[in-house]
Formats: sequence, C-alpha cells, structure tokens
Amino acid sequence: MSTQGNGRKKIVVLGMMSRQPVAGMIWLTVQYLIGLQRMGYDAYYVEPQGGAPGLDSSVNAAWIDRILRSFDFGDRWAYHAIHGDGRCYGMGESSLRELYRSAQWIFNLHGSTKPTEELSGPGRLVYIGTDPVEIEISLSEGDPRSTRFLAAHCAFFTWGENLGNPGCLVPVPKDFKFKPSRQPSVISLWNTRDRVAGEVFTTIGNWKQPYREVEFEGETYYWSKHHEFLKFLDLPFRTSQRFELALSSFEESDREPLERNGWRVTEASRFADDTDSYRDYIQGSRGEFTVAKEQYYRLKSGWFSDRSTSYLSAGRPVINQESGFSNVYPTGAGLFAFSTMAELLAAVDCINSDYEKHSRAALDLAREYLSHEVVLGRMLSDLGD
Repeated sequence: MSTQGNGRKKIVVLGMMSRQPVAGMIWLTVQYLIGLQRMGYDAYYVEPQGGAPGLDSSVNAAWIDRILRSFDFGDRWAYHAIHGDGRCYGMGESSLRELYRSAQWIFNLHGSTKPTEELSGPGRLVYIGTDPVEIEISLSEGDPRSTRFLAAHCAFFTWGENLGNPGCLVPVPKDFKFKPSRQPSVISLWNTRDRVAGEVFTTIGNWKQPYREVEFEGETYYWSKHHEFLKFLDLPFRTSQRFELALSSFEESDREPLERNGWRVTEASRFADDTDSYRDYIQGSRGEFTVAKEQYYRLKSGWFSDRSTSYLSAGRPVINQESGFSNVYPTGAGLFAFSTMAELLAAVDCINSDYEKHSRAALDLAREYLSHEVVLGRMLSDLGD
C-alpha cells in the first residue's frame, strides 16, 4: 500500500490537456482529479511525454499551471517535456520519479501516454479508454503494436459500455479483460442552481474531423460527426423548438446550409479554455440535442459523451443518437435515445410537455449513474482498492 505521511493513497492521472487545450477536455480531466481527491486520495496530474522540437515547452507548462491552480491543484502536477527541451515543469524530475514509485495507481487516461518501464514497472498502470472502437478493432486484427501497448497495463477500462452485449458489433478483446466505465461527474460543480434553463437546445463539438476513419470487415466507419448531423439537417423546420450548435472545426461554407435550415450556429472558440463560460453555456441551455460519431452509432459501442454527462449533471435533459447506451442507462425520462427523425421529434415533444419532470429526471440519473462516487468507486473496487 502506498501512502503519504497523511495516510492518503496517491493516484496519478496521465492526460493530454495541453494537446487539446479546450474547456471540454479540461472538465473531462479535472473531474477525475477532483473526484479522487473528494474520495480520500491525493490526486496528481502528469503529462509525461510533452513538448515538441522547436516549441517553447514553458508555454504549455504555464498553461497547465494556470488551469490546475483554478481547481486547487497548483502544486500537484508535472509536465515533462521529453519531446521538447527535456525539462520537467511543476514537480521536479526527482519528485516525479518518487511519485511514480509511491503511487497506488497510475491512470493512463485516454490511453494517451506511451507506456515506459518507469510507468508500467510497478504494475499499477491502468488503461482508461475514452474512445472505443479503434483499438478494439486493431486488436481483433492482430496488430502487434496495440497488443504491446496494452500489455504494459495491469487493468483495462473502456467507455464502450455495450461491448459484449447483443447488437454491439465492436469486437471484444480476447487477451485483455475490458471493464465498462464512463465519465465521472462531480455533480456539485454543475448543479449550482444559479442558472435558469434557457429555451434553446444546444450542443458543443467539432463539425468536421476528416481523419481517424476505421476500416472493419470491408466497411468504412467515420469519425467526423457532421455525417450524422446532416441526416437531421431539417430538424428545426419540423418543430417549433429552437436549436443551436456551438462548433469548432467548421468553415463559413458549412454555416450557410445550417442556418438556411433554421439552426443557430455559434463558434465554440467563444469558450476556448474558459471552463466557467463552458459550464454557463450548458447550464443556460434547455437541454442537449446531439448526434454520435458514426463509429459509435453504427457499431453500437455504448459510448456516452462526457459533455452529455455535464448536461445531465446540470439538470438539463439530453437527446442523444443511440450508440447502444440505452442498454446501460434508463431512457425515456431526462435522457432519450433516437435513431430516426420520428423518435427525435417525439423526444422533443415529451421533454417540452413536462420540462420540470425531465429536468429532475436528468439530475436523478446523473446522481445514480454518473457521479464520481459511483463511477470512480466502481473502478477502484474493480482494482481491488
């Protein structure tokens, strides 16, 4: 058992916030840290393979410092710029090595960090896959790189919660026991009750991401969400309900067909790394309408969005394209799964027929299924802690 002088076990969360320095990624990551801290652990954030040739690593380090100080983790982080100037920012290099040696667990969030002997040697490196499909398919096809990568871990969790269930087409890894998990929500940070729900259903995300396509059994499965949004392009003309998309990765030429079909469009860059503005936007929404990446939707992985988790935690109902998550979460009150336009419109009408009921149901679902006590408690129990 590894503890500090205060008797608290230490858990290191390896992440990639500086590689994706946006509010959604910050919230995803810090809720692991805050949740673990509230459950009695000492949590630390580390990017152990940062930097890039020719870039000033101190910029990323200063950004991480600013972000984590705002969440009271200002003295519990490290940015090791091994691909840059080699410096270790935040914690010193010797302190970081001691942290690895003394940690109870090292969480490889997103699988974003390449395992090294220093990380995996103690047998405490835990894989947390937040984007199911790609690595599962590569394992099924015998990719030795994926096998070597995962073999360095001692336990395996995936946000693909429908793996192994009827209807899920994602191959179940044979050599690694994947256990279901999901985004932990520190609900008190979202359910502040100081924001009145608005009149517009919103979502936040990328429009076009023309990469990370997956080939499986002779078919191509896309990563970019715009393919799915376009299937419901005329949604605003079919209902009196208003909808807004806060988008990144889009061009002005993408805006015209959306606005012509009744969508309000705003730029997600308005939030940038402003976590308060991001939260305010969610709390000020009527609810969330969104689609899933085609990989998740067609293969029915059971993936559920960390952003949708935030809407539910704020007491905002969610209408999300069916990815198999209805096999995991109760739907029909506060949370709705749809595959067709008819199902989508029915969900809108149901929410608007008794908004207060569905707002309460959204928060109740978050508390029962998504709270950090539930999610991290189950993960730690699975780890035998």
